[in-house]
Amino acid sequence: MTRLLIALLFVSLAAPAFRPALPPTNRVKPDISTLVAAEPVKLSWEVLRDVTFKKKWYAEESVYMLYPTFGQGIQKLNGKTVDLTGYVLPVDLESNIYVLSAFPYSACFFCGGAGPESVVSLKFKKSDKKFKTDERRTFRGTLKLNADNIYELNYILADAEMLAQ
Repeated sequence: MTRLLIALLFVSLAAPAFRPALPPTNRVKPDISTLVAAEPVKLSWEVLRDVTFKKKWYAEESVYMLYPTFGQGIQKLNGKTVDLTGYVLPVDLESNIYVLSAFPYSACFFCGGAGPESVVSLKFKKSDKKFKTDERRTFRGTLKLNADNIYELNYILADAEMLAQ
């Protein structure tokens, strides 16, 4: 019995010596210039539904509007680079104003078939590309949450660029 205990003790002490060496860890804090940009978040329309709306009176327009309260999940993505796929809807072709919708034109927010959380304003980095109604595309940009400007949508994709398909 004593031999067994000594053998187990010996093996438990000697075994770590045969493990491969781990690389040394860098204990110095990296400065901001050495950090690699975070990968874009693949955003889903389900995540964008993390918002509730209350009617609020806007005196400048003399109208009640839906005021958003964004959930914590979507608030964490504010200012982050995201990828989002949806249906492109032209708003003003001459000014190159488009929105991205969770649904095609026939069922979108503007036709009364969906809520305001189902559309995202596209603010392009370069505004030379033209799109057709209901083109299904993926865009990358910075997600901005808008609760105060009634002349904009609640979600804005700033510096948007279309990703190759």
